[in-house]
Amino acid sequence: MIEVEHLTKHYQVHEREGGFLASLGSLFHRKYRTVKAVDDISFHIPEGQIVGFLGPNGAGKTTTMKVLTGLLHPTSGQVKVGGYVPFEHKNAFKRRISMVMGQKSQLIWDVPAIESFLVNKAIYEIEHKEYQATLETLVELLDLGAILHKPVRQLSLGERMKCELAAALLHRPDILFLDEPTIGLDVHMQEVMRRFIADYNRSYKATILLTSHYMADVTALCERVMVIAQGQLLYDGGIAQLIERYSRLKRIKLQFAPELPDQELKQQLRQAIQRVDGAEIVDAGEELQVELEVPREQVSTISAMLLSQFPVVDLTIEDPSVESIIGQAYTSQGARE
Repeated sequence: MIEVEHLTKHYQVHEREGGFLASLGSLFHRKYRTVKAVDDISFHIPEGQIVGFLGPNGAGKTTTMKVLTGLLHPTSGQVKVGGYVPFEHKNAFKRRISMVMGQKSQLIWDVPAIESFLVNKAIYEIEHKEYQATLETLVELLDLGAILHKPVRQLSLGERMKCELAAALLHRPDILFLDEPTIGLDVHMQEVMRRFIADYNRSYKATILLTSHYMADVTALCERVMVIAQGQLLYDGGIAQLIERYSRLKRIKLQFAPELPDQELKQQLRQAIQRVDGAEIVDAGEELQVELEVPREQVSTISAMLLSQFPVVDLTIEDPSVESIIGQAYTSQGARE
């Protein structure tokens, strides 16, 4: 559904120092710097897949999405979305896609959201019966009934984002680009948006490319993730494989029985852990509770040692958070640079 081969997007950025003389000089001789927003990336996304597109600010995520939707022309490379070349701007292509940006609005600010919906109905030439059926479905799924007729400027951020999503889906696109759709929303509203996106994907077999800084969005919706930094694609695969690739540690959480004084127990534990190469105590704040980070290959050995030598009531083994793993991916890219 989405085919990207050796996509590159470079910008020429004007640079000058501050001050009047520098301003005057720039009128006659300008210095430019090439910014590699996207630098030779390739990937393919099949129909019906939700893919998380992750990276720090300035990594090239939004630039890539703008190329895929035809808003930007690539410097080089080949891109096809739904069989179309995006920057040719064919009407058949535009009917198949939609883009929602959490920091930009397509709704008309001073009129109710329903008016913007009618504008989109006219733009996409949606038949009245189809429009009514789709609108009723979206109103029910997103609980829009009480806010459709309020001016957009009077809506809360969460209410506005629900209306933004509804406006983008009125023509039932089967390729959806979501750029930070839950930014600024409270926990409850984030969950509502995630649930709706998952339902839409199942109902219409929609192909969805999602960017988000909230890892809960990614872990709840995406089986596949792509990690980009400094315009280069660092990783493309499953979340489980991402964890294995960029995290060599696991976290062991221990709850002890109150049989020894707390400080004595922790001192004994420290001495035992010091004998294990690579293991480290990361948190011993709460009484009789300790968290350890240990190499993956030594988890079973260390767990057996702890259970045999200490009065352990409960032991859990976890992977580190996805946030920390993504951070390690960025760090490894910086080290290579």
